[in-house]
Amino acid sequence: MSATYASHLSRLRDRGLLPGTVHAAYVAGSRVRGWDNAGSDLDFYVITQERWPGSGSTIAPVALQPDTITIERTRVNREQWDVQYWLDSQVDQVLEKVSWNEFETNASAGALLTSREADFLERLSYAVAVTGEDWLLRRRQQMHRSALRSILTSRSLHHSHLFSEDAVGQLRAGDTESAVLSARLALGCAIQALLADNGKFAQSPKWSARQLRETSQDVLSFDEYWALETMRDYSPDNPGRWIESVLSVCRRISQSVRV
Repeated sequence: MSATYASHLSRLRDRGLLPGTVHAAYVAGSRVRGWDNAGSDLDFYVITQERWPGSGSTIAPVALQPDTITIERTRVNREQWDVQYWLDSQVDQVLEKVSWNEFETNASAGALLTSREADFLERLSYAVAVTGEDWLLRRRQQMHRSALRSILTSRSLHHSHLFSEDAVGQLRAGDTESAVLSARLALGCAIQALLADNGKFAQSPKWSARQLRETSQDVLSFDEYWALETMRDYSPDNPGRWIESVLSVCRRISQSVRV
């Protein structure tokens, strides 16, 4: 347990936000990664055996059984804490979705994992336990042995290919504005595939630039990516040139990543 978060467990307990028995409790999110800003929340995860009964809770859907998790929000010394309560059995189900058996036998395996569930797994990789370090280590090892990288890579490549096809068809039909938007979507998905292939699983596009800077790969330089992301070379007089540049990068990524 990090000394930085040593007192956090008692603070949750003092506020009546901790069950009597927990498998683990840990912190994750942008503050833990060092990606935070003045308005960032601290994200807490509490793993339990039974559902959290809090009366002032927010209920969030998941594609699991039970099909919701509970989220409590509280302020501690002017800092916003978001506390998510997951059942240990729900964690089992999330990991089963990214098993190698699922990936190798189910062509739609990529569609099973929701963004919330993918974020949950991604945060296991750098989470800091405040209790239940053994549980966290065991689940982290399960995740690293899973097909998560392959599932997220193939899912993003598939979406990039679909958006690329849209961009080509729209450009040929003279629907330039739609073609530009489709190309941007194709690029975003291709970048997500490249990141996933390199073990970077954060799903929100807002982290793509930070993740790419931290990734050691020779497929796409950060400067080339950023020029496309910011549409630096886009010209309204010749949008097709920018679209083709984007689609060329998407093809390069598709040919380079492993699935």
